[in-house]
Amino acid sequence: MKFNINAGFVLAFCAGMGAAKAQTTPTAAQQQARITGRAVEVADPNAPPTNYDYHETFKPFFYTKNGNEMRAADGQPGPKYWQNRADYQLNATLHEDANEVVGTEILTYTNNSPQKLGFIWMQLDQNLFKQDSRGIKQVPLDNTGTPRSRNWGQGQVFDAGFKIKSVKVLSITKGSNTVAEVDAKYLINDTRMQVFLPAQLAAEGGQLKLKIEYSFVSPDYGSDRMGIILQGTEKGQSRNGKIFQVAQWYPRMCVYDDVQGWNTLPYTGESEFYLEYGDFDINITAPAKDIVVCSGELLNAKDVYTPEQQKRWAAAAQSDKTVMIRTADEVTDPASRPAGKKELTWHFQIRNARDASWGASASFIVDAARMNLPSGKKSLAISAYPVESSTAGGGQWSRGTEFIKASIEYNSKKWFEYSYPAATGVAGKAGGMEYPGLVFCSLAGGWGVTDHEFGHNWFPMIVGSNERLYGWMDEGFNTFINTLSTQNSLNGEFYKPANAERLLTNWKNFTRPGLEPILSNPDNLKETNNGTLLYSKPSAGLVMLREQILGPERFDFAFKTYINRWAYKHPTPDDFFRTMENAAGESLQWFWRGWFENNWRLDVSVRDVKYIDNDPTKGAIITIDNLEKMAMPVVLEIKTVSGKTERVNFTGEIWERNVSWSFRYMSNEPIESVTYNPDSTLPDYNPSNNVWKKQ
Repeated sequence: MKFNINAGFVLAFCAGMGAAKAQTTPTAAQQQARITGRAVEVADPNAPPTNYDYHETFKPFFYTKNGNEMRAADGQPGPKYWQNRADYQLNATLHEDANEVVGTEILTYTNNSPQKLGFIWMQLDQNLFKQDSRGIKQVPLDNTGTPRSRNWGQGQVFDAGFKIKSVKVLSITKGSNTVAEVDAKYLINDTRMQVFLPAQLAAEGGQLKLKIEYSFVSPDYGSDRMGIILQGTEKGQSRNGKIFQVAQWYPRMCVYDDVQGWNTLPYTGESEFYLEYGDFDINITAPAKDIVVCSGELLNAKDVYTPEQQKRWAAAAQSDKTVMIRTADEVTDPASRPAGKKELTWHFQIRNARDASWGASASFIVDAARMNLPSGKKSLAISAYPVESSTAGGGQWSRGTEFIKASIEYNSKKWFEYSYPAATGVAGKAGGMEYPGLVFCSLAGGWGVTDHEFGHNWFPMIVGSNERLYGWMDEGFNTFINTLSTQNSLNGEFYKPANAERLLTNWKNFTRPGLEPILSNPDNLKETNNGTLLYSKPSAGLVMLREQILGPERFDFAFKTYINRWAYKHPTPDDFFRTMENAAGESLQWFWRGWFENNWRLDVSVRDVKYIDNDPTKGAIITIDNLEKMAMPVVLEIKTVSGKTERVNFTGEIWERNVSWSFRYMSNEPIESVTYNPDSTLPDYNPSNNVWKKQ
């Protein structure tokens, strides 16, 4: 569009006003505009200094790659999207006295990629706890010179790490059922193992079977993801037996994907995991006195529970109320365990999962209840905890099954149906850690940690993002859905709306100078910033996107579209950003750039109120300024002298080509005050200039 300049005056656009002003004496620039036919923007002499650059905020080319056949431009998997598959047969024995797990793994790996593979990579996460591991060497010191981190073994010196007894390639001889085992060459480096294949694994469906014999000694504290509660009478112990929370307990396949090939970042304890999907068939042998719980469905209850307990399981499967399977009084009663054997083998299965974990203890109270899913399918909520974690012992685990049921039923109805036949919470050493179908929580338990850890079933168990690189895509997204599940579950019992003071504290913290951006590798962040950058800041961004930018209806549709598109697949940040934009019909690149890609601040001030012809009954011109680098929508509360209050809203695009913004408000009386961000729901860190008051 071209603006013509008439003789005698030019159209000058005051910063942010968009209003034409008559100029009787053209400047040199205006004279040039008369020749070229361009309008001239005249700087507003009353505008305050600002750091805002609208072209930087709203510039194009946020996306650096075009869509392709693997990942489409609209954010969905392309027609040639592929991912590999890992199926596991796992047999493990728990040697409780030595804290040792001895196992055999048979891996079936399917190469769906278009490339042949001459080697594969596997993760050996237990190697983190070796004294010479990369993770141990990166533990930061506090002010006293003492190592402080949740992401290691708390200084325990023991016989740590995987001991790989053998790695063999399995093949079936044609025309017979004979299985040949060929030793495979392998190389272990820190927490990775490279296995060299005797022949290249074919592309587009080639399969490899690998047999690995291994063992490891469990750390007492496993980077807050696993560990052992010792038996004893002191605080934090279990008087009726050790409690094992066992995870990262078998060599796991690294992901080979279309983004960067093999994903082999070492496990330092800081970042979490990136895993392929597959089916798990698991046998765990433990002392007969122990109860074992595991990801998935227990297939041989008749072998490991008493006849009375089997009846209780059947009752729980039909009950919306918690049914006790093994009571606190029964924990010390030998009759609560099958008699006649020193060891029992527990058989579990879980399908289309990216991992599995388990717990074992003689001290477990067990209870369960039915979960009702939207399709009519049934699943079982289960809790396993010691008497010290019960209500009588000072914990909240007596309500654990109630919490699991409420969290999963809400999220299944809201976002995507829960995918596994059981959901098991296990009390123990880990403060809170998620695995498919099973989570570890502390001895205290409670709604907050239970809801958060089971919320992870959606991110990353269903939507399988790369936690090693994009921790915010599981922790932040999960923290966001926790805000809604807490508000809408259990009649809002645990919901506490954030007040303005708390919100302002958050906004200042989320954008404080020196803070890294959300789009950072977790290993590239200061550990003290993890809570902000992986959890609360991305969650706050989604809350703003839902409540302030798109509105709940548009956001929820787009967010569910993302979940459905990428269920059991591997999305990247671009896939999320593109899906949200395409499904909501809104360009959000300015928002991704400010909140996720950069650590920009928002500071909007209410500068002035002027009346038309100095007459309040003719309306007012209200001017606001953007003083920092971020843009957001505008919410203004206008109060007149008679007490009338009205809200005025503008979308974020008012800042697309303006540093200041003026608009006409149709008042019919003097204005008492104009307040920007009256509910503190926008991340303005400086409230001192948010209010204009009548002089």
